Amino acid sequence: MLTIKQISKTFNPGTINEKKVLSNFSLHLEPGEFVTIIGSNGAGKSTLFNAISGSFLTDAGSIILDKQDITFLAQHKRSKYIGHLYQDPNKGTAPNMTILENLALAAGNGGWLSHISKEDKIKFINVLSQLNLGLEHRLNQSVGLLSGGQRQALALLMATYNPPKLLLLDEHTAALDPQTAKQVLDLTDKIVKKNNITTLMITHNMQDALSLGTRTIMMDNGNIILDVKGEERNKLTVDDLIFQFKLKSGQNLSNDRILLTK
Repeated sequence: MLTIKQISKTFNPGTINEKKVLSNFSLHLEPGEFVTIIGSNGAGKSTLFNAISGSFLTDAGSIILDKQDITFLAQHKRSKYIGHLYQDPNKGTAPNMTILENLALAAGNGGWLSHISKEDKIKFINVLSQLNLGLEHRLNQSVGLLSGGQRQALALLMATYNPPKLLLLDEHTAALDPQTAKQVLDLTDKIVKKNNITTLMITHNMQDALSLGTRTIMMDNGNIILDVKGEERNKLTVDDLIFQFKLKSGQNLSNDRILLTK
């Protein structure tokens, strides 16, 4: 489904600010796999997502999505196949448009520029009711007036309204309070399973990394140092992950955000 072959990326090459973020990175995902990604800050997690989504071109290697080579495909063309949620709830929605217009935009109906039929409106109400946030009764409210959790839940619906081939979740609950984060994660799990969406999720919560999805990878210094799934993954604890990081990287896992989410 997704095959990444030996991609590399160095920022500011040839300068004193040169930084190699990805180094001959390879990864293969089968259709429907839900992979959680953990690692210290600077491990290359978000850079990997930006490479997949097309924010920049890699220096070497290839990216194949559903048998299509997207290595040099423009970002706006990749967005037809790739859903992307960010840590900031403000990035996935249009704040000056209503909930109804945002959903119409996600559905491919042109948002506020289009005529929203009665049938479309019924579909949007049914989809929103899954959130249990009451947003189906606030269709004409500006999205900018919603809470962070409500906006992130709406962004998730928008990113998956027409199920993408690949869903990238870049710490999409990190800015939310624990209760709201759990609600959004439960919704994420439900939507991914229902639509069998191939998914990559970056998280700093190590417990979430083990309890969600089907596979967990750990990154350090631009590459994968641990890749577990199945029964091996089911037996792991958060303390096991911390030990594995020290064993394979030769250093302690010093990211406070990770350690505090045990």
